[in-house]
Amino acid sequence: MFKKVAPVFLVLILITLFFTYYYNNKVKEQKLNNILDQMRLTLKSQLKTHQMDDLQIALMLSKNKGLIDALENDDEDLGYKIISDISKTIQKNTGKKIRTQVITSDLNIFARSWDDIYAGMPIGDYRTDLKYFYTHNTPRTSIEVGRRLGIKATVPVYKDNQLIGYVESISFFKSITDFFSSIGVDLYVLLDVKYTDTAVLMMQNLTINNYIVANRNYNYTHIQTLRKLNFKTLKFKGIAHRNKKYIFYQNMYDGDNKIIGGFVFVLPQRYLNYFRNPEDNISFLINITRSSLHNIVKEQKHEHNQEGRELFFDESYEKYDKYSKDELIQMMLNRKIVKKIDGKIK
Repeated sequence: MFKKVAPVFLVLILITLFFTYYYNNKVKEQKLNNILDQMRLTLKSQLKTHQMDDLQIALMLSKNKGLIDALENDDEDLGYKIISDISKTIQKNTGKKIRTQVITSDLNIFARSWDDIYAGMPIGDYRTDLKYFYTHNTPRTSIEVGRRLGIKATVPVYKDNQLIGYVESISFFKSITDFFSSIGVDLYVLLDVKYTDTAVLMMQNLTINNYIVANRNYNYTHIQTLRKLNFKTLKFKGIAHRNKKYIFYQNMYDGDNKIIGGFVFVLPQRYLNYFRNPEDNISFLINITRSSLHNIVKEQKHEHNQEGRELFFDESYEKYDKYSKDELIQMMLNRKIVKKIDGKIK
């Protein structure tokens, strides 16, 4: 009797195992796609926040009468003093280091907040994005390739309806990289190598396949893993898995909506287990950690090397995974870690 029913049971077991395996893979695939979506949405939000911050600074400077008079009178020394003093005041009172520059209408450097060496240098060959203002008179904020890749907020300056120059605020992905690092995700900002002739200050930067690494505060730990990837496949699928790491990809666009590179996110495989369902996904972690994880790190005095960083995240995820979302929010509020984040996010 057993011999007769054994094949039936074996078939049922195999079918059950197959569907279990299939279901688990589908759940995992759905989870990975969900995390990829959250990575992209969070990156978009971060970029928008920094663009708006840069735009506010550029707009403020464009209304500075002393700076406009200096630009109109071609007084480079006064222009440098004004924007340098403003930058130092902002850094002193907010801790935020800003980089601003003023460009003449014929695309020469007029003044930069961080040095007074290159006044008068032509930059038209590197800043093709400024052609936008040939047909527009409104501010422009976007990722652009110049001598370095960066987020640039540019405001045209007019006097008696005559264009006399541009005021810019520039940032270079450092704080965005730090933010993703604070949640256990390593970000790599990659520029297509075909822009090397323009991005002359990045010619000595690290390269990965056909990309130049634009952010300087990247984590070197994953470089060899990234170099072994097929980027055509990664760009098509958006997700890859190698060396117990999940790699996510998002195209990078300039102000003309042209693909100029990509953003790559690396998430250690072991952290995936903490994203059990959509309500526990990375978007929640991002919401509660932006103003808190760095403070927790400081409170617990962890070292900033890779081993200490991974140990911190392992311990933190295990510790806080036991709590519900409401309990975690209450903990944050009770510890007075949640802070107001200024800046308009669209």
